[in-house]
This record gives sequence, C-alpha cells and structure tokens, in this order.
Amino acid sequence: MSTIDAPERAAQPIPGPAPRLLTIQAPYYDQVVGGMRRGAERVFAEAGALHQTVDVAGGYELPAALRMALSQGAERYDGFLLLGAVVKGETDHYTFICDAICNGVMQISAETGAAIGFGLLTVDTLQQALARAADDKHNKGAEAAHALLGQVALRRRWGL
Repeated sequence: MSTIDAPERAAQPIPGPAPRLLTIQAPYYDQVVGGMRRGAERVFAEAGALHQTVDVAGGYELPAALRMALSQGAERYDGFLLLGAVVKGETDHYTFICDAICNGVMQISAETGAAIGFGLLTVDTLQQALARAADDKHNKGAEAAHALLGQVALRRRWGL
C-alpha cells in the first residue's frame, strides 16, 4: 500500500483480554522511528492494548530480537510490532540490509505464525522517511499497528 492511498481507519476491536504487544524498534533514525512509534501507540491505545517497547541497534537486528522475544514463550505477548528505517546510500549496503531484514522477518513469520506488524521503511531519502512518520493518516507505524491488531484478532478467532 502506498502512502498516498492509505485509508483512514479506526482500531479493530480485539475479542478477549487486552492484547499484550511488544514493539521492537531500531531508532537509528530516532525522529522517524519515534514518529512511527507514536502513530502505533495511538492505535494501540484506541484498541485498549497493553504494550512495551525495546530498542535494538539497527534494522539488521530486528529479526534476531523478534526470535529472542518469541523464545520467551508464546503466552508472554500476543503480537509484535517491528519498527525501523533504512535510507539508501551510495553503496549496495542498502540492498543487502533490506533483503536480510525482510527475509529474516518473513521466515520467522512463516515458521511461527506469530502476529507481526512490519513497519520497516526502505526509502531513498530521509525526507521520504519523515513523511511516512508524520502525525497524519500516512503514518506507517499506525498502518503496521493496524495490521498487527488484525493478525492478533485472526489468531484469537482461530484459537491460536
């Protein structure tokens, strides 16, 4: 989904007890990731979710931190929100890092069926990242939070 056509939506009601969520963020671009986190927190508050936030050094560490969080036991958290930003530079580093993060998260998601909201910005410029972290309907952290709540609701519906 592009930023321009992002729908405005209210937080999805989640049946049962308040969802317990963990945000794993890579605040290398603190203004960007902080903006996305605040967007997600608004969605979580609207849904009545309980949440915690932990930091990792950078986007590359997101999949490993997710795996560690999952190893604590399935009952600790109902879902996980991953937030980070990778801004393209002059070398191939951007491509390798983005591929590694995305593949790592997808592998964990497919293997575990965990409820995951994936808010990793992969952009050409810092200005593009800031636009996607603004306090408006285009906030990608809020979009990832909505996706996460949908996955939590689906897991509960299926008794997982």
